[in-house]
Parts: sequence; structure tokens; C-alpha cells
Amino acid sequence: MLGKQLTLKPQDLIVALKIAVNSDREFTYAQLATELFMSPSEVHTSVKRAKTCGLLVRTGAQAASLYAIHEFLTHGIQYVFPPVNGMLTRGILTGLAGPPLSEYFPLTDGLPQVWATPEGTSQGIALVPLYPSVPFACTVDSKLYSVLTLVDALRGGKAREREIATRLVKEFLK
Repeated sequence: MLGKQLTLKPQDLIVALKIAVNSDREFTYAQLATELFMSPSEVHTSVKRAKTCGLLVRTGAQAASLYAIHEFLTHGIQYVFPPVNGMLTRGILTGLAGPPLSEYFPLTDGLPQVWATPEGTSQGIALVPLYPSVPFACTVDSKLYSVLTLVDALRGGKAREREIATRLVKEFLK
């Protein structure tokens, strides 16, 4: 592998988070692919990269390195995968407007951030998700949805928002 450059991709983090928040389950590549709306080969490659980066550990049944994931989300996510906003659209609530941060930051003025999807029930400013299948994967896994809304707050939130999101991510990763 000497000479090849390893680049962490957003889907690698999505796979690692799916495994981390569902630590009571053991996944096959096919199950992960189905639930994340990715191909099995894409999931397999993501698992390999996530292991190389230290986000996943173990070779048999996959397991997440909760400490490494938390450290990356707390200190690196905003630099590696910065937020990209779009236009007014219909979608699924994320960031401060999504669970669980909506309890801490009620929407009083302005438009919420949403992942654009025609199936969405909210109108807001589009935030490009880490990976295109995120809105679909979150409809089948509420724990993944919650942690990815926190990730979006960590990507682009202000200091207080990031502080609360950091604490909540740690709780999700226990």
C-alpha cells in the first residue's frame, strides 16, 4: 500500500457511525448496504478505510472506536467535511432543528436547515448531507438520524451549539 494515499470519505464516517450507534447489533456488509442505501462493495471499502483511520476496530464482527469517533467529530469534522448550504427547499430537519438539538434551540426566527428530499415534511435552507443517501438511511434508523443531526451542528454550529452537540454525541456513543 506504500505510495497510495488514504483519504477518509464521508461515507466511511456514515458507516462507522451506523455501527457505533447500533453497538448491540452485528452487521453484515449486505445489511449495512441495505440500511445505508449504499452498495455492498462501497460499504466494504468504507469499512476498510474506517479501520485504517482508526474509526473502526476488530476484524470479525465490526466494532467502532467510540473514542476515536468522538475525537474526530469534536476536533476535525468541521475542517474535513465543512457544511455546504443550498437554497430554500423541502426536506428533513437537521442541525439545530433536528432531534435532539431542537429541545435546546427552539426555532424562533429564520429557516431551519434541512437535507433536501421530496419526501421531507419541512421547508428550510438545504444543507448538503455528508453523503447523498443520508436522508434515506435516517428514515430507517432514528439513532443514526439523531447522531447525524448532531454531526451537522458540529460541522457548522456556533460555540454553544457545538458544546451541547459534543456532549450529546458522547452520550450517543456510550
